[in-house]
Amino acid sequence: MSTGPHPPATRVELVETNGIRLSTLVAGTGPPVLLAHGFPELGHSWRHQVTALVAAGYQVVVPDMRGYGDSDRPDDEAAYGVEQVATDLAGLLDALGHERAVLVGHDWGAAAAWATAVLHPDRVRAVVGLSVPHGPPAAVPPTEVLRRRLGDDFYMIWYQEPGRAEGALSADLRRTFTGLFAEAPGCLHARAHDAALPEWIDPDDLQVYLDAYERTGFAGGLRYYRNIDRNWELARARGHHVHQPAMFATGADDLVRRFQPADRLAESCTDLRGHHVVPQAGHWLQQQRPDEVNALLLRFLEGLD
Repeated sequence: MSTGPHPPATRVELVETNGIRLSTLVAGTGPPVLLAHGFPELGHSWRHQVTALVAAGYQVVVPDMRGYGDSDRPDDEAAYGVEQVATDLAGLLDALGHERAVLVGHDWGAAAAWATAVLHPDRVRAVVGLSVPHGPPAAVPPTEVLRRRLGDDFYMIWYQEPGRAEGALSADLRRTFTGLFAEAPGCLHARAHDAALPEWIDPDDLQVYLDAYERTGFAGGLRYYRNIDRNWELARARGHHVHQPAMFATGADDLVRRFQPADRLAESCTDLRGHHVVPQAGHWLQQQRPDEVNALLLRFLEGLD
């Protein structure tokens, strides 16, 4: 797993699950909490939560998701649909000897956490989504909605063509990640003006991302986007209700709120225990505002007991 310093009693291992290997950090002892990252991040994005959760008496399980970091990166784009990723997470619990865990996900990790709660309900004690809310599937495929509302240049549409975004985002990794973390205009197309590194991320932490993506490129993460219509079809076929205790949190300035609102959470989450909007926070919520996120997580977890 691509990460920096670890808390005590931590191990990192390649865990076999669902026909692949996930590089996984396991820290602490106690009830398990699985943290799933999004694009274009790594398990390292949960570094602040690992320390807090271990100190509170939980075992924390943090994979580099399939396609990222030191985990396996299948070439088949269909291998990155939420059904496969949810099966990865359920299999990860099997491999570590856990019947159930609380799942916490950010961005694409949130989509994976919601999907695991639906597809493997007996494995998920509770679920928390950051940035990406859960909701009923739309009446038409997502790419059709996004093209109509936001145009062919919207980043999720722009990512659909294999090879195009991979090259653009990899051309200057430091500029790409600095722009992404600064949420600079155009950053998701690697067209951002030069941006200053935000104060909430240390240069050493930035270097973890640069070193990892120098090895892997962006292909694995981009394949998640090329499954959005397939995920939609699955959601329409399988149902979408999450019956476990659930919480959602987002930053007030998160750009995802502009095209993926959370106003239908209660329609899909039958035991919704919190919907939080953190002021003066953007997309990279758990890294940018770790104290607030940790407090929300710990209060939610304590309420489960």
